[in-house]
Amino acid sequence: MDTMNSSTDRAAPAYTLRELVLYALRLGALGFGGPVALVGYMRRDLVERRGWISEADYKEGLTLAQLMPGPLAAQLAIYLGFVHYAILGATLVGVAFVLPSFLMVVALGAAYLVYGGLAWMQSVFYGVGAAVIGIIAMSAWKLTAKSIGRDRLLWAIYLAAAVVTVLTESETVLLFLGAGVLVWLVRAPPKGLFPGAAGAALAAQLPTAGVVHWPLLAQIAGFFAEAGAFVFGSGLAIVPFLYGGLVTGHHWLTERQFIDAVAVAMITPGPVVITVGFIGYLIAGLPGAIVAAFATFLPCYLFTIIPAPYFRKHGKRPGIVAFVDGVTAAAIGAITGAVIVLGKRSIVDLPTVAIMALAVLALWKFKKLPEPLVVAAAAAAGLALHPVFA
Repeated sequence: MDTMNSSTDRAAPAYTLRELVLYALRLGALGFGGPVALVGYMRRDLVERRGWISEADYKEGLTLAQLMPGPLAAQLAIYLGFVHYAILGATLVGVAFVLPSFLMVVALGAAYLVYGGLAWMQSVFYGVGAAVIGIIAMSAWKLTAKSIGRDRLLWAIYLAAAVVTVLTESETVLLFLGAGVLVWLVRAPPKGLFPGAAGAALAAQLPTAGVVHWPLLAQIAGFFAEAGAFVFGSGLAIVPFLYGGLVTGHHWLTERQFIDAVAVAMITPGPVVITVGFIGYLIAGLPGAIVAAFATFLPCYLFTIIPAPYFRKHGKRPGIVAFVDGVTAAAIGAITGAVIVLGKRSIVDLPTVAIMALAVLALWKFKKLPEPLVVAAAAAAGLALHPVFA
């Protein structure tokens, strides 16, 4: 059987492709908190509550997303779409997940150019940033409790990854690979060669219609394709790369515009990296937004669907199960460390401490409380408090 269609071999899906696409649309439109929170929502909704995705499939998807460059949450969503519906599922789920937030950032980009800046964003981010740290902390705690358990080896890897992330303020693929190899060697020493999966670095091309500045769009495509293909880590890991090219390299944005672009990433739902649509709009209007987003997400799509069949075909082998457990422990440790790293930037005074604490308390007390309500309340608090305490 063709390996690209072997994803249906494990079990018949308990859901339709339409249901999964609608879920991805909803998560893309209402999922706040960045990649850490988004991968937590997927586990909660698809594994625990609905039972559409197995724990093993989720772990394999998280491992693949951590090992490959590009945005973590988008890659995991693409993989989960692939699990039962192959390439069609991966494509539709990926588009559905990214589209809502893309439309939002394009609208914000248009408003930004019309009204000459987004000064109110600082006040909104003041509150939202603090609440987001609370949301991420809750997601990290749930992932830790469910995936690490009482396994001493996994706890050691988890703590080491958390400490390294806090100290370096970055994530490295070598850490995840090393963790996977360690658990593999300890639990399932190889008797032969370890079956691997290969990926390809591909440039993105997008044909567009109308009167456009083709040389500029070609530059945008090349720059953002490089960002999508070679930047490892999740969420804001792409920010240093973008800053170097956009502000100091090509001089497409000013320092102020770049800071506003990062703020857009934090106050909109869906994948954080979708702010590339906002940036592309500032550079070259709607064609620039489309090209920037397409070029950024195409590599991560290909890096997911190309190795996915091999992950699914060999995923039950003891050596790969051990490898996945090790990478998962390191990934969750890095996520926990990211809470501290991001917290240092968002928790800056007593009001932000209070907003974060209230967000954690609300989510702990009311298990089914929608996160968008928490974010909306935090935004209102930021608008009220930031002018007083800034």
